[in-house]
Amino acid sequence: MLLENVPAHIFRIKPYQPGKPVAEVKRELGLETVVKMASNENPLGPSPLAVQAIGRKITDLNYYPEDSSYYLRQKLSEKLSIDPAMICLGNGSSEIIVNVGRAFLKPGDEILSSEKSFVMYYLCGAYMDNKVVQVPLKDYRFDLEALAEQITPATRIIFIANPNNPTGTYVAQPAWERFISRVPPGTLVVLDEAYSEYVPAPDYPDGIRYLPDHPNLLVLRTFSKIYGLAGIRVGYGIGAPGLIDILNRVKLPFNNNALGQEAAVAALDDTEFVTRSREVNREGLEFMHDFFSRHEIPFIPSVANFVAVLLSGPGEDVFNRMQRLGIIVRPLRSFGIPDAVRVTVGQAEENRLFAETFLRVWREAGGGSR
Repeated sequence: MLLENVPAHIFRIKPYQPGKPVAEVKRELGLETVVKMASNENPLGPSPLAVQAIGRKITDLNYYPEDSSYYLRQKLSEKLSIDPAMICLGNGSSEIIVNVGRAFLKPGDEILSSEKSFVMYYLCGAYMDNKVVQVPLKDYRFDLEALAEQITPATRIIFIANPNNPTGTYVAQPAWERFISRVPPGTLVVLDEAYSEYVPAPDYPDGIRYLPDHPNLLVLRTFSKIYGLAGIRVGYGIGAPGLIDILNRVKLPFNNNALGQEAAVAALDDTEFVTRSREVNREGLEFMHDFFSRHEIPFIPSVANFVAVLLSGPGEDVFNRMQRLGIIVRPLRSFGIPDAVRVTVGQAEENRLFAETFLRVWREAGGGSR
């Protein structure tokens, strides 16, 4: 009887499928050593300064955290040279994506994004029972010209991932500037820059630069990637104060826990760790690109901290074979690319182990790439 009262659209939602944790794979397969290269986590671990900060805060866990995340917003405002009123915090940037839908979507409104992108954009529409229009990628990157042509009076939110997950591609500054100039002021553009700190390209557009001229722009970033803090879930949004005020009205109370706030404040000062993370990723990305090229294995060149590998059959086949050998990668069916897997860049030894294992699996499958 109770379930009969659940709105029909709830039953159509396919829950987000995270990458498998190491402990679960060890337990299921009886393996002693497992390397996880599936969820785009920082292979160096968390920022050491963040770890120290957590240690200092651990005895205060009987108190609720500061709901406004005052010190973290102040620290971010100093680092980014913006007003603290332009910053909202989330339990990961995923919470902010959901809050955008809660705040701005009405019945009949539509979300516009691309296919083969971050699943949370589509779930935002599914949660609210709003249509999500997906435009095909062009050369595995967001086609902003095609996206602009799909804007209608019903388009309330546009989600753009730059770089895109799972393809690792980015939209360059000229294309971005042409696009944002075409978006009507009543449509919110959410520019997800979760991997921006890794991008070396000189023509990569920094979304924050465009905020003064575009009050309908929200830039998302996270501490989960380059700062190595995925386990404590801290993301943030940057936008016009009026937009941030609306998003703060729909967030849950105490959505950023005390340890997360403390760790994020400290991590912002850990420039040595960020520099090392970038260098390890640069070297690892070069290794991955060279490995796939030498063995003529199709892949999508990436500017993020992962690489998508294109296969001739279901990605689950390679995922299962690799997992049995102690390497966890990510099949991409849930992202709309069923014949592909994504591998996170690891440290040098992890990358070499991946390459040896993948080559073995690939050859056993008969060369298994297109």
